[in-house]
Amino acid sequence: MEDLDTPRVLPGCADQMLRTLEAFALTWDGAVEYQSRRGAAYQEALRQLRAQGVTFECSCSRAERQGEGGYPGTCREGPARAGPTATRFRVDARRVAFADRIQGACHYELAERGDVIIRRRDGRIAYQLAVVLDDAWQGVTQVVRGADLLDSTPWQMALQSALRLPGLHYAHLPLVVEPSGAKLAKSRRAVALDPSQAGRQLHDALVLLQQQPPAELKLAPAPEILGWAVPHWDIGRLSGRSQVRAAV
Repeated sequence: MEDLDTPRVLPGCADQMLRTLEAFALTWDGAVEYQSRRGAAYQEALRQLRAQGVTFECSCSRAERQGEGGYPGTCREGPARAGPTATRFRVDARRVAFADRIQGACHYELAERGDVIIRRRDGRIAYQLAVVLDDAWQGVTQVVRGADLLDSTPWQMALQSALRLPGLHYAHLPLVVEPSGAKLAKSRRAVALDPSQAGRQLHDALVLLQQQPPAELKLAPAPEILGWAVPHWDIGRLSGRSQVRAAV
């Protein structure tokens, strides 16, 4: 459960998410783990990176950072001003390449991606470091997530290498977008999942993901739809696709 950003965590939200997953017949292995309880592990990893000399403190504001992909290295030789700082992971000038099971061959120049924040100015560990440690701790080998996180992968692979953690295999699913091309999530037309309509919504998701589920399954319960989907899943139908368009 990604709950590091505690000021934005709503009471009861985590339990609601788990109950929703259960309604959609999506289950998990073992106990549910919470990032907010793993602070010691994150701090130890931060200590290791600092000891290697691959971090630096950054005083730049959000406006000055110009987006994580374009950080110009302002504070590489020391904070530009006094006051609170974030910790950045210092990337080197090398190419990161990997084969994504959906997006195909991916190549990134780390220097162009910039030095990524791994500890925020408020002291909280940032997503990029936390997710790398969580995956290794839980023995994750296959990462399947949205294509909006594809650009985070080279940073995470560099952190895995620096911390001597196992490499992973990736598959980045296409994002659902509006007919205009804008991301559907958090837009005006985006609606919450309805557990009472779990079967219908699972069927709709399979249609969006080009899996061609039988029309008669649309009214089936969630376990029956998943029972069909698992043996019929064809990842090749998504090859090279970063977006799928929602119906008008």
